[in-house]
Amino acid sequence: MHHEHHLKSSDTIRDIVIGMSDGLTVPFALAAGLSGAVNSSTIIITAGIAEIVAGSIAMGLGGFLAGRTEADHYAAELKREYDEVERVPEQEKAEVREVFADFGLSEALQIQVADEMAKDTDKWVDFMMRYELGLEKPEANRAAQSALTIGLSYIVGGIIPLSPYVFTANAIHGLYYSCIITMVCLFIFGYMKSKVTGQPPIAGAFKVLIIGVIAAGAAFGLARLING
Repeated sequence: MHHEHHLKSSDTIRDIVIGMSDGLTVPFALAAGLSGAVNSSTIIITAGIAEIVAGSIAMGLGGFLAGRTEADHYAAELKREYDEVERVPEQEKAEVREVFADFGLSEALQIQVADEMAKDTDKWVDFMMRYELGLEKPEANRAAQSALTIGLSYIVGGIIPLSPYVFTANAIHGLYYSCIITMVCLFIFGYMKSKVTGQPPIAGAFKVLIIGVIAAGAAFGLARLING
């Protein structure tokens, strides 16, 4: 028996990826930059926590606004489609026929399907939303769920590069350990992200790792340069 495997909860996975990507990279770069400027783990931890709090709120708010925009857009288009099937039903039927023409159905079958579909307004509108406009109905409370998922993922990601500084007073030592831990986590995260999205996992892992290393290296180098 043939079994098809499809990715589920893609929106949630996307939100986790967004939160973890920035959560691992931004605090890592911040900690690296501060390590190049000061030799106090306490200062780095304090600044890192402040950044994680601010970053998680900002990222979560961005996710919430994106979710609300998507829901508002869907509602507006849904209202417009209901209005159009009532005002210009023949034009909407023609649009249904165009969709099925692209599927290769004969003209007679296109007309038959469009006439049958027009008997149920809700299904008719749902079809137009999906296949004419390419819109899927957003999940209930999608905006709040997205905000929470992105914000928490950012916090989890941000704690990883910051945690080594808790165990050493020397910022440079903390940076060494942070680099090792964060680079391993970036590689694993990149691998898993690529795996679930159907991309080459090793290439994806190195891509995420390289981006994180470049960001941290640039921040550290700039801090060293400024401080002579």
